[in-house]
Amino acid sequence: MAPRVMIIDDSAVVRKHLSDTLQAAGIEVAATASDPLFAWPKLQSDWPDVVVLDVEMPRMDGITFLRKLMSERPTPVVMCSTLTEAGCETTMQALAAGAVSFVTKPKLGLRDFLEDRANGIVEAVRAAARANLRALPAAALTRAPIAPLAAPAAMAETTDRLVAIGISTGGVQSIEQVLRQMPRTAPGIVIVQHMPATFTASFAARLNTMTEMEVSEARSGDRVINGRVLIAPGGKHVKVGRSGAHYVVEVLDGPLVNHHRPSVDVLFKSVAQCAGRNALGIIMTGMGDDGARGLREMHASGAITAAQDEATSVVFGMPKEAIRLGAADDVLALPDIAGWILRQAARPVRRS
Repeated sequence: MAPRVMIIDDSAVVRKHLSDTLQAAGIEVAATASDPLFAWPKLQSDWPDVVVLDVEMPRMDGITFLRKLMSERPTPVVMCSTLTEAGCETTMQALAAGAVSFVTKPKLGLRDFLEDRANGIVEAVRAAARANLRALPAAALTRAPIAPLAAPAAMAETTDRLVAIGISTGGVQSIEQVLRQMPRTAPGIVIVQHMPATFTASFAARLNTMTEMEVSEARSGDRVINGRVLIAPGGKHVKVGRSGAHYVVEVLDGPLVNHHRPSVDVLFKSVAQCAGRNALGIIMTGMGDDGARGLREMHASGAITAAQDEATSVVFGMPKEAIRLGAADDVLALPDIAGWILRQAARPVRRS
């Protein structure tokens, strides 16, 4: 059955073109509204499967409305926000508050974007309709506490363990939950989160306030060391390589891989080649299959690998494919991933 959608946006042009695009794809637009106050009675009389929500609107902003919606009746929400530096931070707040995903809406060329059937809104709505909101850690509810700090220890000159994580839809809150539990002595982590350019810097900055680890957007030449998390920049691929005894990242351009840039497969395959048994690989919630084959290469190289389970994945696409390929040593619930990383990192590296 096709999902039923409500569009909430103060622009009549946006409402019309989004409605036309969704209806042309066989998705029913149950209602539209120019702001959240107009939308609320319509929602209560005929609740949709998915809400497409703008951020900057009169009378009530989209973030405030999103929090109200998620506290009263959690519903899959796709943010459709303008791509600006200020809007970038706002969209990050929306994802942290429970939005499933977002589609970037440019200020320039807006009409062309809205008329482009490949703008991503159809895929985002369909994925949101399948989302398992019970698996989404609620920002307004109790968060997992930050793990107690271990006794201070000197950072290793060479990273004995390297952790590679691939994640997509539902990933903002999920990765927050993992990193909140990591002490500053945790092994170095490289993350590919499917996210466009300009969003990843704010994403990294937000994460940096939530964990004892140092989190930043990756730059070519950055070392992967204990206590550091590197986030792949939106619109760029990230690979891990060796520089003498050290692991370093390379940020590079290149074609889309599995429809993504950054691609989890690009990261995982590079880790398989340069780190092998020294690596841990985890594939988490996300639509599609990016990363599944890369995780299989990591597994074949001797890395210890895991996939998030269906019950705690917002979208069980990427982990499901990795499990199907036999790429995962373990299948883990979201609350167990941080502990798994720390336990595996503490074990001697497998040599056979």
